[in-house]
Amino acid sequence: MELMEIVIPMLLIALCIIASAFFAGAETAVTGMSQSRLFQLIQEGNSRARRIGDLLKDKEALIGSLLLGNSAVHIVGSAMATSLAIKLWGEGGVFYASAIMTVVVVTFGEVLPKTYAILNSERVTLAVSYFLYAVCWVLKPFTKIIQWIDYPFLRMLGVRDGLHKSLVSGTEAIRGAIDMHHHEGDVEKDDRDMLASILDLNDRTVEEIMIHRSKVESIDIGLDPETVIAQVIASSHSRIPLWKDNPENIVGVIHFKDLLRLVRAQKVGITREMIRRIAHKPWFVPETTMLDAQLNAFRSERKHFACVVDEYGAWLGIVTLEDIIEEIVGEIDDEHDPLMIAEIMPFGDHAYKVAGSVTIRDLNRQMDWDLPDENAATVAGLVLHEARVIPDLQATFEFYGYRFTVVEKRANQITQLLIEKLVEVYDDAQE
Repeated sequence: MELMEIVIPMLLIALCIIASAFFAGAETAVTGMSQSRLFQLIQEGNSRARRIGDLLKDKEALIGSLLLGNSAVHIVGSAMATSLAIKLWGEGGVFYASAIMTVVVVTFGEVLPKTYAILNSERVTLAVSYFLYAVCWVLKPFTKIIQWIDYPFLRMLGVRDGLHKSLVSGTEAIRGAIDMHHHEGDVEKDDRDMLASILDLNDRTVEEIMIHRSKVESIDIGLDPETVIAQVIASSHSRIPLWKDNPENIVGVIHFKDLLRLVRAQKVGITREMIRRIAHKPWFVPETTMLDAQLNAFRSERKHFACVVDEYGAWLGIVTLEDIIEEIVGEIDDEHDPLMIAEIMPFGDHAYKVAGSVTIRDLNRQMDWDLPDENAATVAGLVLHEARVIPDLQATFEFYGYRFTVVEKRANQITQLLIEKLVEVYDDAQE
């Protein structure tokens, strides 16, 4: 057997292995590259990234072309290796060819290129972009034929057109990416909470974050002007609701700066009518307004303060621009805010004393817990919802892997709870 009859087939087999490595590495790189990074490169005008973006518009055809090319070179390479082995070793060459090609193809045609592509997905994707575009263009007719053949069998298996599209919304995909990077240590907990809070704005209503009317500082506009001025000055808030006849009958909102301008301009002789004129008309919003909509409304109306009402028009409380921002970045205090006693205090190894007014969302965010907040906004509300009764002092309930004990009450209001994470649940979570 002449030397060239051995060398040429071996060179062709080597080319098939190289082609297999290209197809395997390209598939892994393209599917593994960050879509957000690819979009960023396209926005920057990267022509290679734009080519890949065009290919990904028909991802099924792209993957089909890569698999078709890879399968073709595998078959051709194996056939040539078998033919050469038979010429060298006779009928026993089939076994040798199968063993050698399996090791070579798996090592150099699959594992090595795919491993490199996983570790350098962006570099590999951009490097092969033009060649990959050409390969997909050449193989496109064959890919369409294969898809046409496959579709009837897919329908027999219950797959319908359009189901290849992602069933996960863009928001959930982003949330999943944030959680994944946090789990891997790339994103800090505070950053994860902040990003997740932004995504939650269109799922939460103003009712869930509003300040209840029982905690709102308001002023009777019927008081003498000196008393009204004194109360506004003594308040730590810059905007205060004004009521008339009934504390729930809000007729205006007075701003500290407007009152200060009136005092400086008038000095003496300030009347109730003057205070009414500088008061702003109250802005009422439904309790069901979503936070993202309210945030946009605050921006468009250039306001920072709104009164929340229920379906009957009854005043429930207030919501401010700062309240919505705090839902994203956490509590914001300035030098005029009164010092508050900690609403979540450690008590033992797995227990905490928690104010009943603490929202479940804030508790989950601070403690990294997962108490449900679908049926109640506050911790006290969650206990009432689960207990179905107004509990007595020292009453204890267990649900969702926690023990809730009522330690303080004011009339029918739960003001403080002792929440203990059950040890057995805690231990299971650690395993």
